[in-house]
Amino acid sequence: MTAAPSSPVRLGLVGLGKISADEHVPAIRRDPGFALVGGVSPHSRMAEVRRFESLDALLEAGVDAVSINTPPQVRFSLAAQALRAGKHVLLEKPPGATVQEVEALRRLAMESGVTLFAAWHSQFAAGVAPAAEWLADRRITSVDVVWREDVRRWHPGQDWIWRPGGLGVFDPGVNALSILSRILPHPLVVTAARLSIPGNRQTPIAASLTGAAGDMTRWTADFDFLQTGVQTWTIEAATDLGRLTLEQGGAVLTIDGLNQNLAPVREYEAVYRRFAELIATRMSDVDLSPLALTADAFLIGEQSKAADFVE
Repeated sequence: MTAAPSSPVRLGLVGLGKISADEHVPAIRRDPGFALVGGVSPHSRMAEVRRFESLDALLEAGVDAVSINTPPQVRFSLAAQALRAGKHVLLEKPPGATVQEVEALRRLAMESGVTLFAAWHSQFAAGVAPAAEWLADRRITSVDVVWREDVRRWHPGQDWIWRPGGLGVFDPGVNALSILSRILPHPLVVTAARLSIPGNRQTPIAASLTGAAGDMTRWTADFDFLQTGVQTWTIEAATDLGRLTLEQGGAVLTIDGLNQNLAPVREYEAVYRRFAELIATRMSDVDLSPLALTADAFLIGEQSKAADFVE
């Protein structure tokens, strides 16, 4: 059951890896609406977080909600167990390994009367909402995405990302797709894709996509996992009334070359504020578009072999 409004939501983490240590735990501890009970992980090095041996044990500790931050390949059964136990569930992005399993979880949350939140953190970047507002009444002719980062820096030793369901370069690339699906006023479709897969791996290390959104907009995306030095997370939109640019993953918004000087936003703090709002109303927020676009790219993408990837 949900905690009383005057009491913090007792929250447990499932998965105590890098993303939990870097983002989730600090955000939760800054939010008075949540009380961190502990977490489940076989390999946690977070001595400051109480560790439970299993999800069963965590649920028995009296949590109201769980945040699932494991690799996507194992999220479905964990989320289903928590939902059936009457717990609210937050899913780190991507929310699952397949579109249909997330849809099944959405239905289960509805049947159980609890909240399910697919937390696309990049949608909470400072520039995303104002970009959507600015683009809403303009004729958008083109959108170009460049999303290039260093996998060795952001996913050191994380072999799951190279296995089926791990998405490879689409793990960061889906952040860009989540922003596109939020800022463009028309639904997106993928019309072509090229996926470059290392000979010793099973998911792409680079990808290029083209697509459409409504009658007038064409969009492209360039994803790469081998960029060293300065990382690139940029979206540029050309319209009949000017040009909009989102940089630094959506944190910086420029319109016709003028920086909009937005107040900084801590994305994961915004994620947990949204989760608290959803819990209070027992509503769910499950945006499947970014994952569906990724799945479509895999379905129609031309595959080519890249050099073996060595950690």
